[in-house]
Amino acid sequence: MRPTLPPGPPITFKARLHDPRTATVIGRWLALAFAACFATGVLSHFLQHPPGWLADHLPSRPYWGYRLTQGLHVASGTAAIPLLFAKLWAVYPRLFAWPPVRSVPHALERLSVAVLVAAALFELFTGLLNTFQWYPWPFNFVPVHHAVAWVVIGALLLHIAVQWPRIRDHFTLGSPGTLALPEADGPNRRHLLLGVAAAVGAVTVTTAGQSVTALGRLTLFAPRSPAYGVRGLPVNRTAAAARVTEASLIDWRLTVHGPRPFALTLEELHALPQHEVTLPIACVEGWSTSARWTGVRVRDLLERAGGDPGSRARVVSLEAAGAYRVMDMGRQYARDPLTLLALRMNGEVLSLDHGYPARIIAPNRPGVLQTKWVGRLEVV
Repeated sequence: MRPTLPPGPPITFKARLHDPRTATVIGRWLALAFAACFATGVLSHFLQHPPGWLADHLPSRPYWGYRLTQGLHVASGTAAIPLLFAKLWAVYPRLFAWPPVRSVPHALERLSVAVLVAAALFELFTGLLNTFQWYPWPFNFVPVHHAVAWVVIGALLLHIAVQWPRIRDHFTLGSPGTLALPEADGPNRRHLLLGVAAAVGAVTVTTAGQSVTALGRLTLFAPRSPAYGVRGLPVNRTAAAARVTEASLIDWRLTVHGPRPFALTLEELHALPQHEVTLPIACVEGWSTSARWTGVRVRDLLERAGGDPGSRARVVSLEAAGAYRVMDMGRQYARDPLTLLALRMNGEVLSLDHGYPARIIAPNRPGVLQTKWVGRLEVV
């Protein structure tokens, strides 16, 4: 005999707030969080790994730009976690709709929803673990996180397009679908939505202090406090991790390669005109803080080596290995007067963990590109 499906669903749901209006309101909030997170994440990716055609056009101003966008990236991603669970709660009875597949288009719709949910959960939780610098997986986080972000945004746009008639019918309090819902559910729905908004606000406020100075005292759940670290500035990669020791720096010289190459000892660098700037260190994990940096302008070193105003710079660190040991800097950054080969931080000689004897500090740059333990500059 051919097997037949039971006449009704295996599970029935009596709760009345699993309705389209609830799902639509939470979905709007979630879509905004995803859009902000996606846009700022793509920007961060291109700042870290610019294609050749873009490298010379990335702006070095505003100097606080990356601090703002990456802080927004982590804050919106964090806010999206409770919003995603609230959205799933509102719609999960539809997972048990009967029959489970009614047609080929229906099957494709359910498959697209499965892809959206799986990709969104993957993206949010790997991003969250990245803020803790914990990577319990065998793949490279950065390219995979970037690729899956495109899957999420594509699946989200497809989902919105498919569900648009339902969304439109429940988009406002005066929409036809909303007016057709039981009036008695209105107060409970408002209380539920207020609770979700309060939860999202609490999570965001208690984590955003790692990048928003005014919220610093409320940083209860952020993985990093920008006020904690060597000389009050956090350190992601220590000298020990980079295998840079004081003994290895005894005969250190900065070599600058170009049409007129030269080398400078630390004493000779200190004898050059010194400039002081206040710039933030803003890291991909979301934390940021400002410091006062003193050193030699990179553009002055490039000009001395024969570089012209359109030259790029390549910076090579003394660290033994690492994805960012060699860093290329487009001409907008290389020529900016705020870009320094820094020798001091907050009036003191750099500590070993902060890049002694010399490090790069530049405006509107990810922290991973503020290269420490600089050994060589090249005119490119």
